[in-house]
Amino acid sequence: MLRDHIEWKWIETFAHVFELCKVQRGEIVAILSESQSRQVNVQLAELALQKLGARPFHLMIPTPPLEAPVPVRSTGSSHAIQGLAPVVSALSQASFVVDCTVEGIMHAPETPQILGAGARALYISNEHPEALERLRTDAALFAKVQRGRELMQGSRKMSVSSRAGTDLTIVLEGARVGGNFGAAFRAGQLASWPGGICSCFPPQHAVNGTLVLDEGDINLTFKRYLAKPIRLTIEDDFVTSIEGQGLDAELMRSYFAAWGDRNAYGVSHVGWGMNPGARWDALVMYDKADINGTEQRAYAGNFLYSTGANPSAGRLTLGHFDLPVRGCTIRLDNELVAENGILQGALA
Repeated sequence: MLRDHIEWKWIETFAHVFELCKVQRGEIVAILSESQSRQVNVQLAELALQKLGARPFHLMIPTPPLEAPVPVRSTGSSHAIQGLAPVVSALSQASFVVDCTVEGIMHAPETPQILGAGARALYISNEHPEALERLRTDAALFAKVQRGRELMQGSRKMSVSSRAGTDLTIVLEGARVGGNFGAAFRAGQLASWPGGICSCFPPQHAVNGTLVLDEGDINLTFKRYLAKPIRLTIEDDFVTSIEGQGLDAELMRSYFAAWGDRNAYGVSHVGWGMNPGARWDALVMYDKADINGTEQRAYAGNFLYSTGANPSAGRLTLGHFDLPVRGCTIRLDNELVAENGILQGALA
């Protein structure tokens, strides 16, 4: 177990990332947290902002009661704000928001209003600072993430295949395309740290085929490497079959079913990782309490398939799986993005 202790090197790491977010001396910055937030990250954010001469203030909200039938992990859809108008107003008036909530406000219902007022926001993933230190944002990645976004925006279809048996087709026309730079440097922009992901929310009736999660792939909701393969059949956006032997398949079937909500089976976002500093194998080195798994979402060349809420398709649910898959070949129309899990061309 790593210690939650203030280290000068971590203050410098946070300050580096905030500099890439273009935090200015005298800028008013809101630090949003909840009672269950990782307090060392909240404290490091404050100290780093003060180091840069910014003027931070805190909004700390009690973590709301549990309402889901099962534990909720890594949704990007924090309910911490709970629609409180004074909180939304305060965040909207800050030009920069540091999001230290447990789940993050990336998909929270209040976020469009906050960003629409001109604020920019950075979600600091609920990781121990050691992981954040290794994955400090690199400005050299910005151009590649932007290029990936442009390729996705200009394409009609994404095709994904693998030697393990994945054969998936995703319609991109009408998709909501994004890219996580690892820094928020424009008004109205939201990013998360660690960064380096190109992704989109497909529209309705967009996803069909087979997704094979092979041995060694990761179920990030469970923070667990798979010991045996799982075969998902996806029809008209929804997982309709979960085939596989052993505990991993049983856990997935059980968690899906526990929601009692068809939307939990629907596609959320899809894309690929682009961060060369992120590692597939790093998960094994940490206790579960010390990580949120964003590193494994972002490692270069993975195909990221997620189930759950999808604003483009009008589906809301807290049921969520993030499934980074190794060894996939990804094409946008006829453009090769990754071959057998290795980024190609301008994205490499």
